[in-house]
Amino acid sequence: MRFELTVLGTSSAIPTKTRNLSAQVLNINEKLFLIDCGDGTQLHLKRSSLKVNRINHIFISHLHGDHFFGLIGLLSSMQLLGREKEMKIFGPPGLDKLIFNQLELTKGGLDFQLNFTELNEHKAEELVNESDFVISSFPVKHRVPCWGFLFREKKLPRNIKKHFAKQHEIPIKMFNKIKNEGADFTDKTGVTHKNEDITTKPPEPRSYAYTADTVYNPEMIQYFQGVDLLYHEATFGEDKIKEAKEKFHSTAKQAAGIARDANVGQLLIGHFSARYKDINPLLTEARSIFPNTIAAEDGMTCKVNRKK
Repeated sequence: MRFELTVLGTSSAIPTKTRNLSAQVLNINEKLFLIDCGDGTQLHLKRSSLKVNRINHIFISHLHGDHFFGLIGLLSSMQLLGREKEMKIFGPPGLDKLIFNQLELTKGGLDFQLNFTELNEHKAEELVNESDFVISSFPVKHRVPCWGFLFREKKLPRNIKKHFAKQHEIPIKMFNKIKNEGADFTDKTGVTHKNEDITTKPPEPRSYAYTADTVYNPEMIQYFQGVDLLYHEATFGEDKIKEAKEKFHSTAKQAAGIARDANVGQLLIGHFSARYKDINPLLTEARSIFPNTIAAEDGMTCKVNRKK
């Protein structure tokens, strides 16, 4: 099953010549989820191989323009492209009013329904529960109410060994108990076979966490402990640690410290201040604390791999 992330924007506050504003698309088994939507997101979507109208869920972390100013334009383009399917949007209280006011003032009606879900500022909560994955939100610390998002595959059932099932003629009605309930199997001769001998362990569920904008905040580790891939902002270098704290952002080293303490598989840093033409010093800082760190680049796609 595909589980991969495409980064559309890595800059903070304002875009640069090479970095767009915050936006990402996560592909889970060919279902596309847009995470934040800074100005220019729809242009970068067009430059990618992603199909805009395959996006049915949008997650907005907070009401700072570099994370949602592209939303009204994207929705308007979807309308022009003939979209009819409902769009589910998860975001801060008031986001619905902002969007509907813009649509009303511009006489820009939509032929598809917008279904808004307000995020809870005080606790983590489940947002989407599909047959093979779950999406949750969790609070982080920023200058305005802000949320991170956790995408996690559900645990798969154990797999019955085909040769055993055929040889011992396991009845189909027994499959569920063996795979999902860990039941043993007694064959026609009266021999009982242990579940672990007749099944194989499924792959571990993969997971991705997006922390959005946040000051250094170890409290949030509880929400994504052990994830395979963690995206954490790294707006500043360690020489700007005071400024980072004042502006409720993080340094690259602080992001790496969170990744280390959360025991994640890999760290992806982004949301770089426009003052940094070269982000390699930030990457070096992060890797000094957490070696398995990569720097996000506009247009990059990375697979969410299981933690080793």
